[in-house]
Amino acid sequence: MSGFVYLDCNATSPLRPQARAAMLAAIEDGGNPSSVHMVGRRARRHLEDARVRLAAVVGAEPADVVMTSGGTEANALALAQARGAPVLVSAVEHPSVLAAVPDAEIVPVDGQGVVDLRWLALRLGQDPKPGLVSIMAANNETGVLQPLDEIRRLCGNADVPLHSDAVQVAGRMRADDLPADLVTLSSHKMGGPLGAGALVRKGGPAIVSLVRGGGQERGLRGGTENVPAIAGFGAAAAAAMQQLEDRRSELERLRDWFEREISTICAGTRILGAQAPRLPNTSCFAVPGVAAETALIALDLEGIAVSSGSACSSGKVGVSHVLAAMNVAPELAAGAIRVSLGWSTTGQDLENFVSVWRRVGPRLAGRKRQPRAA
Repeated sequence: MSGFVYLDCNATSPLRPQARAAMLAAIEDGGNPSSVHMVGRRARRHLEDARVRLAAVVGAEPADVVMTSGGTEANALALAQARGAPVLVSAVEHPSVLAAVPDAEIVPVDGQGVVDLRWLALRLGQDPKPGLVSIMAANNETGVLQPLDEIRRLCGNADVPLHSDAVQVAGRMRADDLPADLVTLSSHKMGGPLGAGALVRKGGPAIVSLVRGGGQERGLRGGTENVPAIAGFGAAAAAAMQQLEDRRSELERLRDWFEREISTICAGTRILGAQAPRLPNTSCFAVPGVAAETALIALDLEGIAVSSGSACSSGKVGVSHVLAAMNVAPELAAGAIRVSLGWSTTGQDLENFVSVWRRVGPRLAGRKRQPRAA
């Protein structure tokens, strides 16, 4: 990432120095955490220290944290708990949720991307009874937050477990009171390494294993744990929690400044999801006449790394199912650009983006620059 202004932290956050140090320590110690000798016990200590730190992020018990290979596997494990019963998922869920349950019933959203609570309440009162509801805490493309308190109340009244993919919230906002029975976490969204995630049980029925093996993770996820990655995951979580409130306020201030600035550059600039509560670090905007693929190339050539939305589709730039669910006009949705800030983002990074966008934005739109407000 050297030499770039990196503003794609919802895809992957830069590795925190604390995570790097923890990984190197675990690599140096070596060992299999299932071994009973001294080297194995050292590996187990790294693993369990991380489990304690991750439990603290979402206000759970360490014993209820199941380590996985990432958020995708954690989502798959959570959705498997429906055990053949119908599953309800929102129309704006991450592809890992939608792909895991291709026959799921889709909960519609409004024009800001917020779940239709009336629809959900009606469906929860009908047969066949759902086995699970899965609603993300915050959208990875727009940053829009879902009303999980109300969703949890509706699910509780119907005695239906609620799963929430919280990979974008954890480490950026308080999540220790997240109202869900099952919560998905991901290391690399928090400044940890790739290849580690967790499913945390905060309530509901006991978890049934999806990957069976040698009894690791108390029999809930087979396979020797990736101790260095998990150690880095735990260290990143602890570092994020230490600076949570101060960093949240700073990111929100930077995001709001950024959105005011870019709105003066090209006529018709629209901030998607702006009328709903959002993550403090995420801005998704579109300009009429600007194609996202062209904009990403132009920005990349200027040393700016951003995204057109989710970065989980083999690098493709295509139509966003999230924006389609929000009824964003296809020609506008095709130009959506996501700017996502992280623990290392500075005001200068955003000033650099704005400076570049003043040059390339109007040219890409094929229009004259909109006059700045006095």
